[in-house]
This record gives sequence, structure tokens and C-alpha cells, in this order.
Amino acid sequence: MTLQVVLKSDGPIALNLSFSVRPGEVLALVGPSGAGKSTVLRTIAGLWRPDAAQVLVGGEVWLDRASGRDLPPHQRAVGMVFQSYALFPHLDALDNVVLAMRHVPRMQRKPRARELLALVGLAGFEDRRPADLSGGQQQRVAVARALARDPEVLLLDEPFSAVDRPTREGLYDALLALRATFSMPVVLVTHDMDEAQRLADRMLVLDRGRAVAAGSAAEVLSDPAALRVLGLREAGAMIAAVVEGHEADGLSRLATAAGPVFVPRVDMAIGARLRLRIPAHEVMISLTPPVGLSALNVLPVVVVAVVKRHQPVAPAVK
Repeated sequence: MTLQVVLKSDGPIALNLSFSVRPGEVLALVGPSGAGKSTVLRTIAGLWRPDAAQVLVGGEVWLDRASGRDLPPHQRAVGMVFQSYALFPHLDALDNVVLAMRHVPRMQRKPRARELLALVGLAGFEDRRPADLSGGQQQRVAVARALARDPEVLLLDEPFSAVDRPTREGLYDALLALRATFSMPVVLVTHDMDEAQRLADRMLVLDRGRAVAAGSAAEVLSDPAALRVLGLREAGAMIAAVVEGHEADGLSRLATAAGPVFVPRVDMAIGARLRLRIPAHEVMISLTPPVGLSALNVLPVVVVAVVKRHQPVAPAVK
């Protein structure tokens, strides 16, 4: 079911944007604080009503201010994961998930909750209360609870910012694995560009409630206007890669559509998929294959455009 959103509001939080998210696709909303990212999620969930708005899921109208259609939050098939976990401290992990299953026959709730906890890597933790779980484990419970609603749309509001980097990496892997099981539009709000690049299929850059740029991570990170809003100083290229091997000299060999790329060793298994960002200052363009250089990575490219801006931008290549 495709999610379609059109929002317009003059205040108190200004909004003027539209976007859609296909089933199984992850859209990252990025931008500075106050840009309206969380307000967009709240509108989809039914917790905020802009002056003019439409929210459709699979053609079903959840919100249309013009016609007066406005489903209350509990009637919208939304799963939402917050930064703060928002678990009930007096309930164990299993009952926190069961609580979101009022639409499921009573006898099926606990077995299904156990399945979801196992799916997020918490088999054996069903009886533990939030205080007995680490931050990463609590967030996994929160993800399982969001999925327990059988959502048509999954909303993630800074879901990993409260945990440390190693824990975050595990949560990223869990979320990526879940995509193979659940096919629904996912909207992710994050300030972490590494997180957005790793998890999202597309990015939407917001600034004061307006869309500044939209597209793949590669397109957004090559857009000067988007870079200024995001506070990034330089453009770069993004390419998909697969870990192909680990060399004895400490390098990892990545397979890409353009050919093999060697990088400092990455602690990932052979066959793991990742995205590789190449900053503009690391790129040299030559009409002939370079000789006499120590560069390991020489890739054939075609210059498709040269964009002139006030700030230097590397030519787009493919």
C-alpha cells in the first residue's frame, strides 16, 4: 500500500510539502531541528492536523481536511517507534507487545507476540521488564510492539538516537532484516546522516517545513542546496556495494556495479550489503587511466552533468 501525503499549514508550525512512499520503501526525513520532521509523522499518525492536508494509504483516505474526513489515531493502521521507547514499566516485554494486539483474537495474542520478539532478536527475554533490559533491547521491544498492530505504515521518530553506536549497529541490522518480512511504507525521522544513508531508499530534506531536495542518498548528497541545509561541507557520491573479500594487507574488497573497490577493512561478513560514500575531494577525474599513482581504485565513469554553484561541487558521475 502506497502512502501519499500532502501537507500545508501556515502555523504555528509551517508546512508546505508532498511526498509518497511505496510498499517496502524507507523514506528518511532529514533536516535541521524545527524543520517539521516530527510534525509530519504526527500528522500521518493522526496526532496533528494542518490547515490543509491529505493522507492516503493504498487509496484509503485517512485525512482530508477539505472533505472533513479524519480517522482518529486508533483507527489508523500505524506502527510508531519513538526515541524514548515509551514502554509500560510495570509490564514485561511480552505483555508490552500483547497490549498492541486488541485487533487479534485473545488466544492468538501471546503466541504472536513471542514470534515478534523472536523476530527482533529477543527470544528468551519475554518475562523481563523494561528496567531489566538494555536500551537497545527496550527499543527492540518497541519495534515488536509497533509491528504487533499489523501496521500499513511504520513511523520511526529518531528511534536509535538514545543508544550508543555499537547498539545502534545491531538495531540497523535488525531493521534491515525486518524489511524482508514486512512490506509496508516506512518513514524514518533522523538527524544522523550515516543512519539515513544506511537505512533509507530515498531521502527528503526539509527546511522550515518545505522540501529542499528529494531523491536517493546519492542524489541528495550531490545537491548543493541540500548540503547547505544539512550542514555538510561537501558533495559526494553514493554507491551500493557487497563485501566480496578481506585481503591480507588489511583491506576489504567490495563489489560494485562499476567494478571492485578496495577500502580499509570493514568488520562485516562476506556477502554483506552496504552503501559506500565517496567524498568529492577523494575523486580525481582523468581522460586516461592514471599511471605512477598509488591509487587502488580506478573506475570507468561518464560525466553526465557539470553544475556550477556558489560553492564548488564535484561533477556528477555514473
